[in-house]
Amino acid sequence: MQLRYNFRVYPEPAQRHALARAFGCARVVFNDGLRARQEAHAAGLSYVKDTDLQKQVVTAAKRTDERAWLGEVSSVVLVQSLRDLHTAYRNFF
Repeated sequence: MQLRYNFRVYPEPAQRHALARAFGCARVVFNDGLRARQEAHAAGLSYVKDTDLQKQVVTAAKRTDERAWLGEVSSVVLVQSLRDLHTAYRNFF
């Protein structure tokens, strides 16, 4: 037997801003990871491992000036978006 609950959330303006920032950063990391995997596939390189992708897309990107804002959100959100990418790739292939 499975139970299901529905909850309606009414975030305050500051919470909305934090959620929007987290979702935006997750979207950017997902798209960067997807681009890295597509470029590796097009170049005939082997599949980019998840740890290498995380180092490239999250860790190294946080150190650049143009992506320094990725450090403002929790890294759990960013890593989860890469896990979602991995799941999407596994389900597609």
